[in-house]
Amino acid sequence: MASRPTISKAVIPAAGLGTRFLPATKATPKEMLPVVDKPAIQYVVEEAVSAGLDDVLMITGRNKRPLEDHFDRNYELESALQKKGDASRLAKVQESSDLATMHYVRQGDPKGLGHAVLCAAPHVGHEPFAVLLGDDLIDPRDPLLQRMIEVQEQHGGSVIALMEVAPEQIHLYGCAAVEATAEGDVVRISGLVEKPDPADAPSHYAVIGRYVLAPQIFDVLRETEPGRGGEIQLTDALQQLADDEKAGGPVHGVVFRGRRYDTGDRGDYLRAIVRLACEREDLGPEFRTWLRGYVGQELTEG
Repeated sequence: MASRPTISKAVIPAAGLGTRFLPATKATPKEMLPVVDKPAIQYVVEEAVSAGLDDVLMITGRNKRPLEDHFDRNYELESALQKKGDASRLAKVQESSDLATMHYVRQGDPKGLGHAVLCAAPHVGHEPFAVLLGDDLIDPRDPLLQRMIEVQEQHGGSVIALMEVAPEQIHLYGCAAVEATAEGDVVRISGLVEKPDPADAPSHYAVIGRYVLAPQIFDVLRETEPGRGGEIQLTDALQQLADDEKAGGPVHGVVFRGRRYDTGDRGDYLRAIVRLACEREDLGPEFRTWLRGYVGQELTEG
């Protein structure tokens, strides 16, 4: 049996307008909003690199230039920090520019996630690749992407990340119909529905923002008609692959039970900052002490 291509490329769609965070995102890309002291997008790139994917293509749009600047060198700032002898901050500044080989392409018209992924076709070529959505931050102690790559290398086809959610939350996600396999955290995908009504959902398994895709997805996306919201939906293309294994399937799911931070929602964004700050060695002890006192005071006065 011929060996399957080794996955080395990651695609990060980052062309969204971030309307849920207006007015903060009027002039600042939502991906650049800080989570403690790093922009959210840096966590995502770090995750890709930790999984061995050091070739990163970012799909951007208008007003997204700060993303490129963040992962580029800033010689003036570096020089100023060197003159001050501030080695610690200099290392932090240089870290983002040394993370990975970064590439950028503009999506142009915002035609949905499927269209954004299709923009990556010339760069990806004929190899499987990973897609990481910037709204989902996965705790580095729970290596989801590595596991998905293992499953793809074992079974071929495409692999999507799933998380079980409460029935009343399923309308916020793509939803998967699944069949069990011999591996406890791996399921076979038999169907996908984008943001179904709870009564029509085939399961409680929500699709979260990590994918490892077969290159055949590009051929399907080119023929995929706009779906929900008038956009080209990635879930519609994956449904076709699940229906016709010869087209590039099968499609498997990895059920994730680890720590995930949703920075696409304002409330979850704030909770993510609190959780990550509490766990930081440099910030955690003092911040946790303050937080206990603050919460205790609020409960007493409330």
